[in-house]
Amino acid sequence: MVKKPSTLPRSFLSLRRLLWRSISGRHYRRSTTARAAPAVPAQEKLRDRTVLVDVEGWLLRSPLSTFPYFMLVAIEAGSFLRGLLLLLMYPVLRLLALLSLDLCLKAMVMVSLFGLREKEVARISKAVLPKYFLEDVTNEGLEAFNDKAGKVVAVTASFPRVMVEAFLKEYLGVHAVVGREVTVAAGHYIGLLEEEHAVMKRVEAFLEEMEEMRSKGDGAVGLVRAASWMHHVISRYCKETYVLSEADKKAWQLLPRDKYPKKLVFHDGRLAFRPTFFAAVAMYTYLPWGIFLAVFRSLAFAVLPYRVSVPLAAATGMRSRLVAAPSLNATEKHQAGGRLYVCNHRTLLDPITVAAGLNKPVTAVTYSVSLVSELIAPIRTARLTRNRDKDRRRMEALLERGDLVVCPEGTTCREPYLLRFSPLFAELTGEVTPVALETRVDMFYGTSTKPGAKWLDPFYFMMNSRPEYRVEFLERVTTAPAEGEEIGQGHSIEAANRVQRVLGEALGFELTELTRKHKYEMLAGTDGVVTDGTKK
Repeated sequence: MVKKPSTLPRSFLSLRRLLWRSISGRHYRRSTTARAAPAVPAQEKLRDRTVLVDVEGWLLRSPLSTFPYFMLVAIEAGSFLRGLLLLLMYPVLRLLALLSLDLCLKAMVMVSLFGLREKEVARISKAVLPKYFLEDVTNEGLEAFNDKAGKVVAVTASFPRVMVEAFLKEYLGVHAVVGREVTVAAGHYIGLLEEEHAVMKRVEAFLEEMEEMRSKGDGAVGLVRAASWMHHVISRYCKETYVLSEADKKAWQLLPRDKYPKKLVFHDGRLAFRPTFFAAVAMYTYLPWGIFLAVFRSLAFAVLPYRVSVPLAAATGMRSRLVAAPSLNATEKHQAGGRLYVCNHRTLLDPITVAAGLNKPVTAVTYSVSLVSELIAPIRTARLTRNRDKDRRRMEALLERGDLVVCPEGTTCREPYLLRFSPLFAELTGEVTPVALETRVDMFYGTSTKPGAKWLDPFYFMMNSRPEYRVEFLERVTTAPAEGEEIGQGHSIEAANRVQRVLGEALGFELTELTRKHKYEMLAGTDGVVTDGTKK
């Protein structure tokens, strides 16, 4: 039997749809130029116009994978115990997600943020999360508006505003972020996430205000995903709305590192992997064994000679690669005193690794290190005062007694960049031996800017299942002034830059003008001086 077409007039069908929207609460006005196809706007379409971007639907490759980000906040801003609690709740979270995604989100917010200090969560959102968000940004989604729009407003529904605002503003150039707020009392998070309709009202108020202030008739442009409440709200006010379906988004590629709008030079945190559910289970299963390995390896390097401790550490999975051994011919020494070894700074274990490669004792100078690190160090350490004349005299005296290792960057850098070298070492001797250092970790970073936790840096590096150090002793570089040139700060700066270029070429790292001060101002809001609670 052939079904007859409906004989109801179109006006009646339209009225019936209108009544259904009124009853169900889905009353919205479509944009006159809204597109159902996932078209990316042309450059001229966004020139000097306001663009509203759906963060989860348009920018991020995996919008529903929010669990790793909350696990990062729970561990980095809280503790491993808080992260374990969130991990144990994962089956409950999956069940809540089947009932309501909003209910699942509120549960993760409560477990991850309850009781945490507002300042600490803001620091983690600025120093830790951007690295993982950048790894999840789509290339096509960012190219749609990057360097084209006049003003970009990001709207997020799956993350609290505090978790994404620093990343969106500092790394993607977003001008404003609209998202859900978490209740704060006395500087600590209560863990209560506001309702979704509050964000909808905030977006509507922003768009209405923008529409009233608009002098031109070009209107705003919306970039949203299909079948979302943002699509319904934004399309009411935006003159044009570009809608992206999930099927078409799967064809988009992740943003390459060389296309980051802002270079990721500094980042913080202990975890060196994305803590998905299965990765987090593997980490917590391995953690007791990792603690045992860290203690065993640390005792081996502290008590045993290098010819015994290095093979013993290798038997536990710790790898050391000596690419080019230094010349041990005594006739090649430039003077009766020791040699000056200049290396880039990856972890606090750098001088120990150089000493192991030389198989003889050395002295390492530091600007600021915890008292615990000085006590457990298997080599001699000397703390500098940041007074140029005093530090130069002290380093000259140490160099006369034996070999000296300096890290002129002044702080560690995890990424393939070299920070600006302090030129003081170039005033001590006529030639130096550059040492190129590279590290690899699989679970934990051996560096941190969190106050009171730096003494744990070597232990976290030793906790990795297969940590690796690559040590390459390079050809000696002269730091003596040219003929007719006077010894001074100008000559030492040029010599320091020359050594920096040699190390950069050997490692394949990019040279920067950034310093220790830039790193700690960005990641910790301090100058990087470790005082251990004592007054100067």
